[in-house]
Amino acid sequence: MTASLPGKPIQVLVVDDSAVVRGFIVRCLTADPRVEIVGSCSNGQMAVAQAARKKIDVIVLDIEMPVMDGLEALPKLLQACPGVRIVMASTLTRRNAAITMRALSLGATDYIAKPATDQLRSSEDFGRDLIAKVIALGSRPSATEKPRSLIPPKLDLRASSSNVPAIIAIGSSTGGPKALLTLLGNLSPAVNCPIVIAQHMPPTFTTVLAQHIAQASGRPCQEAEDGIAIKAGAIYLAPGDYHFVLATGPNGVIARLNRGAPENFCRPSVDPLFRSVAKLFGSASCAVVLTGMGSDGCAGARAMAAGGATILAQDEATSVVWGMPGAVAQAGICTSILPLPQIAGHLTSLFRERAA
Repeated sequence: MTASLPGKPIQVLVVDDSAVVRGFIVRCLTADPRVEIVGSCSNGQMAVAQAARKKIDVIVLDIEMPVMDGLEALPKLLQACPGVRIVMASTLTRRNAAITMRALSLGATDYIAKPATDQLRSSEDFGRDLIAKVIALGSRPSATEKPRSLIPPKLDLRASSSNVPAIIAIGSSTGGPKALLTLLGNLSPAVNCPIVIAQHMPPTFTTVLAQHIAQASGRPCQEAEDGIAIKAGAIYLAPGDYHFVLATGPNGVIARLNRGAPENFCRPSVDPLFRSVAKLFGSASCAVVLTGMGSDGCAGARAMAAGGATILAQDEATSVVWGMPGAVAQAGICTSILPLPQIAGHLTSLFRERAA
């Protein structure tokens, strides 16, 4: 199944056992003329039956439901409606964060943190984020549309520095957790510098993601803590609802966390992290911009490129949403634009070739 054609509303199915939450999600989405609700139901079994009969672009799927929960329904929905994009709707609990990560590994496209029922009326951010996700996922190019990824990088940038990167900074959003696990799980031990990450994700979820990254990569990975030393060979992830930047401490580089204003509607945001890396490391750094909505990371990557850093972007064909990497690519500041499976090998080559 392909995404909605230009001008055709995105077809959405809403699945949640709470009539209050279900109604709220429907009202949020129908406020945008680009979205059409083609069905809503209260459990996974009903969702599977509807998916088999209707053309659906995006499903908003609750986790905890009677009869058939979201995790059980997920593979059945993917089978009944090939090509559908599924957004897992989860409350902010450690258990649901772990289930959501499991769902992403099984084929769910993205997730959204649901507010508590008594907080629905004041949750403007939830409605805005949900609409943005549904529009981005439902408006993806069809299989016959040529990807726009092959944008030649500008050749006059100083990103061809011969320095082996002293640090790698990664930014990601929609589709990012799976992309991060793929990239970091295939990274060679030759890449022995610290790795710092800003992934758009709420609290609790980043704790679980750090555990999954550690398991996939075989490297120590933790949520960054204010004041901790940044060490070689380790991975540091921005905690949910905090900006993560690097600073100079008494004995080297340290992490700093803050709850400053969101940038690009995000906290954590990629731009502050990239700017701090540019300031401290200059040409001895590398930025990797992975799949995600919007343009967060582009301004920070531009600052890194101006200092001579290597800038890599994931290509459109392998991105869930080519917003963030596309913005960097179209800005002409990339050293390379690569399919996700090639990024780990490319990073490894930077260390092996330059060391040689």
